[in-house]
Amino acid sequence: MSHHAPHHRLVDVPGGRIHLVEQGTGPLVLLVHGFPESWYSWRHQLPVLAEAGFRAVAIDVRGYGRSSKPREVDAYRMLAHVADNVGVVRALGAETATIVGHDWGSAIAANSALLRPDVFTAVGLLSVPYAPRGGPRPTDAFAMIGGGDEEFYVSYFQEEGTAEAEIEPDVRGWLAGFYAGLSADTMPSPDHPSLHFVARGGRMSDRFGPASRLPSWLAEADLDVYAGEFERTGMTGALNRYRNVDRDWEDLAPWDGAPITQPSLFIGGDQDASTTWLADAIKAYPRTLPGLVSSHILEGCGHWVQQERAFEVNRLLVEWLRAFHVA
Repeated sequence: MSHHAPHHRLVDVPGGRIHLVEQGTGPLVLLVHGFPESWYSWRHQLPVLAEAGFRAVAIDVRGYGRSSKPREVDAYRMLAHVADNVGVVRALGAETATIVGHDWGSAIAANSALLRPDVFTAVGLLSVPYAPRGGPRPTDAFAMIGGGDEEFYVSYFQEEGTAEAEIEPDVRGWLAGFYAGLSADTMPSPDHPSLHFVARGGRMSDRFGPASRLPSWLAEADLDVYAGEFERTGMTGALNRYRNVDRDWEDLAPWDGAPITQPSLFIGGDQDASTTWLADAIKAYPRTLPGLVSSHILEGCGHWVQQERAFEVNRLLVEWLRAFHVA
């Protein structure tokens, strides 16, 4: 095993501070988690990447964990996340990095690579495919996805305080239901109402299904780590990412339809709506991700790919990294 134990530190970036955990030495690989998670989502990747000869660094995205949690909603715009990532690379004394993201972290990683190709020389995307900026205003598009009596979860998350009021009274129970609802081994049957829609006037957790067991990848102790972070921070910082979708669409107008040309990787799960709903985005990869090295859809895998299928994801990540980092 690696001689380098994981090391926690806080680094200053122009927008505040970012908490990170690093392990290993070598070319920098920056790992960016999604909603509602933590640096801890990469606990299975850090030692393996370190052992393979890389400096693996998992951050708490702003609004999460021990990173800064600004008050203003617009402090969570995509441009701020990109700036944080550039700041982290600089604070670590590196010129360039490979960036890998999951869920919202995938979008943050993609935009970091798109806006700062001088810093982010390769990009790995987990669960959420790259789709260039375009189309109608996002909240208008999401409003059309919902029916008369229910709304798309991103629309439900828009109003400040609504989702917080649902989640914060029982953070641990809510997280358990959310993680289980999107995991291949515990997700409700296909005829169960989708977790991705909320009945008007209802709550997302109404759709969780029976909370009888945790998914196999999530031990009680792991859930304690996640719950402890959100019990301390609250949910607003995490939810504010969703509250910037229109602002991002405006900010990113200069990159409308732009491809990402660096060496890239995609890994999704065939039971994950984040992957399957965006099948057209994956089909468009020859145009939108011309530097794609490899793309993988894992069978029988849900949303939490790097935790549900740690061994497989680690193998794919290391193979991909070695393709353009000659030891």
